[in-house]
Amino acid sequence: MERTLKYGSALAALLVIMLAVVIPATAADNANVAGEWNFTVESPNGTGTPTVTFKQEGDTLTGTYKGRLGEVPLNGTIKGNDIKFSIKVSIQGQDLQIDYAGAVDGDNMKGKVKFGEIGEGTFTGKRAVAAK
Repeated sequence: MERTLKYGSALAALLVIMLAVVIPATAADNANVAGEWNFTVESPNGTGTPTVTFKQEGDTLTGTYKGRLGEVPLNGTIKGNDIKFSIKVSIQGQDLQIDYAGAVDGDNMKGKVKFGEIGEGTFTGKRAVAAK
C-alpha cells in the first residue's frame, strides 16, 4: 500500500511538471501577425486589395480592415499558424459579416473567406513590412 502511494505521488508530481512546461510552450507557438498586411481577396464580385492591420495579444486579434467597403474593426484569433478573423460591413443598408480563415507562413498567409450567405472566395496576405 505504501509503495503504491509513493508511485502515485511521484506520478502526480511528474504530471504537474509536464503540464507546467507544455502549456506555456503552446501559447508561445502562435504566429506573430501584428502589423500591417496587404491582402488580395478573390470574391464572387471580383478582386479586392484591402489593407489589414492586426494588433495581437496572445491568441486574440483586433485591428482594422480598410477596403473598398470602408474601414471597419476586426476581431479574431491566432492559434499556432491558424488564423481566423471577422469584420462587419454595411452594404446598401444591409449588414454583412465576412469571415476569414487561413494559415500563416512567416510573412505570408492564405485561406478562405466567407461573405455571409452570399458566397465564398479566397485570400492571400503579405506583411507590408517584413518582421525583424
